[in-house]
Amino acid sequence: MPNPKRRHSAQRGAKRRTHYKAVAATISTDAVTGEAHLRHRAHWSEGKLVYKGKVVIDNTPAEETGSTAE
Repeated sequence: MPNPKRRHSAQRGAKRRTHYKAVAATISTDAVTGEAHLRHRAHWSEGKLVYKGKVVIDNTPAEETGSTAE
């Protein structure tokens, strides 16, 4: 494998890295819940995991029906 004969200057590496930029995350508002969240990510809302406006996982406690026949 070839190796460089001489050390590259710090300026040369800095020139290469000038195009690396930090980008702010894109925030969207869910049409169903109205909650702000990161785009293309599922988010929790009221005990439910929501993605693209649909419930993926529902962790809310199931309501008990009070119909006990005695």
